[in-house]
Amino acid sequence: MVAEAKKREIKEAHKRKRIMKERFKQEESIASAMVIWINEILPNWEVMRSTRRVRELWWQGLPPSVRGKVWSLAVGNELNITPELYEIFLSRAKERWKSFSESSSENDTEGLSVADREASLELIKLDISRTFPSLYIFQKGGPYHDVLHSILGAYTCYRPDVGYVQGMSFIAAVLILNLEEADAFIAFANLLNKPCQLAFFRVDHSMMLKYFATFEVFFEENLSKLFLHFKSYNLTPDIYLIDWIFTLYSKSLPLDLACRVWDVFCRDGEEFLFRTGLGILRLYEDILLQMDFIHIAQFLTKLPEDITSEKLFSCIAAIQMQNSTRKWTQVFASVAKDIKEGEKNTSPALKS
Repeated sequence: MVAEAKKREIKEAHKRKRIMKERFKQEESIASAMVIWINEILPNWEVMRSTRRVRELWWQGLPPSVRGKVWSLAVGNELNITPELYEIFLSRAKERWKSFSESSSENDTEGLSVADREASLELIKLDISRTFPSLYIFQKGGPYHDVLHSILGAYTCYRPDVGYVQGMSFIAAVLILNLEEADAFIAFANLLNKPCQLAFFRVDHSMMLKYFATFEVFFEENLSKLFLHFKSYNLTPDIYLIDWIFTLYSKSLPLDLACRVWDVFCRDGEEFLFRTGLGILRLYEDILLQMDFIHIAQFLTKLPEDITSEKLFSCIAAIQMQNSTRKWTQVFASVAKDIKEGEKNTSPALKS
C-alpha cells in the first residue's frame, strides 16, 4: 500500500510539473505576442491587419492587454458614435429612470408606450442580475453593475427601434471587461448594427431563416452523419443556435474561451459564429449521435463546463467553410434567392 501511495504521489507531482510547464510556456507566448501586437501591428493596423502573419497570430488568441483595442479597431465605428454622444444618451436614460421612479406617466417622445419602456427597464434590471453571476461583479453592489446598467440604458435610448433584448447584457459585459465605458458603448452599438446581430435582435424571422438555412448547408457538408441524425428527430438549428448567437457564445462557453471566439469573430465576421457552432457539434459528435431529441436539446443548451480552448479550436479548424467552390457569403446569397423564389411561387397573389 505504501508503494502504491508513493507511485500516486510521484504521478501527481509529474502532472503538476507538466501543468506548470505548460502554463509557463503559455505565459511566455502571450508576453511575446503582446510585444508584437503593441510594437508592430497596432501602430500599422490598416497595413498589417490582413497579412497572413497577423491572421495566424490572431487565430492563436489576442493577449488580454490588447484585446479591447483590437476588438474596437476590428468592429469599427461606422455609426460615428463619440464619447460625447454616449453621454447624451446616458443622460436621457437617467432622466427616464428618474421619471419612472417619480411618476408612471411621461411624454411619449420616442413612439414607445410607458408600459413598453417600463418592461424594457425591468428586463434590463433582471438580466443584469443573471449576467455572469459566478463573477459577482455585475450584480447590484458589484464594481461593474452601474456601468453595465448605463450602457444598456443608453443603448435603448440610442436605438429605440431595437430596444433592449435578452442576451444583450452578456455582450455588453464582455466589452466592459475589456474596454473603458465609452469605448465599450461604441463597440456595443456598432457590433449590434452588424447584419447578423441586427437580424437576431430585431427577431427578423425572414433573415434568421436565411442564416439557419445557410448554416445547414455547411452542417451537411461537414458533419453529414450528425446532420441526418438531427434531421431524423426534426431538430432544427434555431433550437440551439439562437442562444449561442444572441450572446456570441459568452453565456454558453467559459469566459476565457468565449473571448477567444470573439477574437476570431472580430477577424472573420459573422461566418465565424456559425463555424464555431459547427466546431461545437463536431467536438461532441459521438455523444450527440447517441442521444434523442430531448437530450440533444438539453446538452446543447448547457454545454459541458470542461470544454477546452485547444479541443474546440482544433474542431473549428477542421470545419471547411466552403460548399463546392462557394464560400459562406455566396451560399447565403444563393439561399436568400431560393427562399425569395419560393415565397413568390407560394404567394396567393401570383396564383390568382
